[in-house]
Amino acid sequence: MKRVDLILSERELDPVLQAIDQAGCSGYTVMRHVTGRGPRGAVSENMEFSGLGANAHVIVFCAPELLEPLRSSLRPLLRYYGGVGFVSDAEPL
Repeated sequence: MKRVDLILSERELDPVLQAIDQAGCSGYTVMRHVTGRGPRGAVSENMEFSGLGANAHVIVFCAPELLEPLRSSLRPLLRYYGGVGFVSDAEPL
């Protein structure tokens, strides 16, 4: 099983969630209003409140054979809108 973690602007969630569905992944988890610090600096409380800098964390678990279709559909969106994505192995409990 693969785990895909995406951090992106909340404003861009809809096309990303559609891409996940189109890749054939059966589900995802979305956590809104995540804050933190990355290469572009920190997301402040003021940015989060206004919605201008609010980010979302999307977690997808998928079968290994779905990773390439998922990657192919997400890469152009992350390049265009911004955001990051990471893949790791996941093992059920």
